[in-house]
Amino acid sequence: MSVGIKSSKDIQALKIPNAIVARALELAKKEAKVGLSLLELDSLIENFILSQGGRPSFKGLYGFPNTTCISVNEVIIHGVPTHYRLKCGDIIGIDVGVEVSGWFGDAAVTFGVGEIHSSDKKLMECSQNALQVAIDSIRCNMHFKELSKILGDYIVGCGFVPLKGFCGHGIGRSPHEEPEIPNYLETPNFKQGPKIREGMVFCIEPMICQKNGEPKILEDRWSVVSVDGLNGSHHEHTVAIVNGKAEILTEV
Repeated sequence: MSVGIKSSKDIQALKIPNAIVARALELAKKEAKVGLSLLELDSLIENFILSQGGRPSFKGLYGFPNTTCISVNEVIIHGVPTHYRLKCGDIIGIDVGVEVSGWFGDAAVTFGVGEIHSSDKKLMECSQNALQVAIDSIRCNMHFKELSKILGDYIVGCGFVPLKGFCGHGIGRSPHEEPEIPNYLETPNFKQGPKIREGMVFCIEPMICQKNGEPKILEDRWSVVSVDGLNGSHHEHTVAIVNGKAEILTEV
């Protein structure tokens, strides 16, 4: 496995699409109100990205049909926008990718529409806090598997389980690069494998389920749910390793 190192100039270039991603997510949180359809929200996000000089990088990626992955309630990731109109009490995950001048950005957030159930609040807090705890823990020379352990331990400690089979990833000149960063340990020894180095850029994205981490893909061939059929949550940031620590590129 070869994990790319970006120069300071590369990281400056990466800040541009990632800043657009961050602002697009802020727009989504502002506009996602009761009665708005997922396709209408997707169109708003696409128009914003284009207005900022970016290209929606998910559109057409591996055949994905839309600009934004919009995942509602039990759909945890990769939801396809439809004519469904948001209702009070829904939780909605928005995952946005942007490309500018051959550099890519990527982030996701899950939030509630109107008043939501307390259990959903705890679910969303878990994925959001797991992301921040992981980012705060990052130091040069730690193994990526250590990061996976931190994510998995935090999620389980909240009483939830990580979604299996999906992971964070490197990013740069491609939307998905090495390494893969699972949200749980796949092998007992976390002191092995590639290490985090200065200049690496990658996405951390805890995806959590309530009872069962086994995934199921729906008939649209994109939307991923847990086999438990319960609501899930997903948060993501793109980070760059600068001066030995993680700098979040997808913050407003």
